[in-house]
Amino acid sequence: MADFFIREVRPEDAEDIAEISREDLGYPCDAEMVRANISGLDSSREAVFVAEMNGRAVGYIHVEEYKVLYCEKMVNYLGLAVSGKCRRLGIGAALIKAAEEWAKERGITLVRLNSGSTRIGAHEFYKRQGYNGDKMQVHFTKRL
Repeated sequence: MADFFIREVRPEDAEDIAEISREDLGYPCDAEMVRANISGLDSSREAVFVAEMNGRAVGYIHVEEYKVLYCEKMVNYLGLAVSGKCRRLGIGAALIKAAEEWAKERGITLVRLNSGSTRIGAHEFYKRQGYNGDKMQVHFTKRL
């Protein structure tokens, strides 16, 4: 197992998170935006955990309490990514464990996540972590 540890996010992680989000997830973001989003986190209902290795954030998971009318309260994974240079070292599993512990501390026993249909490797990873795919969805967005 590689030498890394899981901790809560800090503003100085913004550059690393932006790089992971761009290079490994394909999201066009920059460190300034990520830093602002870290500063704006609502700690009463969301958290971000990072995996740190050699002084750098090499992975992260963003979680939120999620409530809908048709289901019990759950935790939603808003983002999970590990640098391509650091995969298969147990980092993703450790991030998920931190998120699951965060949920349990809040008395929440159901977790939800979405994963792009083309991310087959990620789907296999989630299955190994005990998650089940229950439906396919189409994602819609609209810029206002």
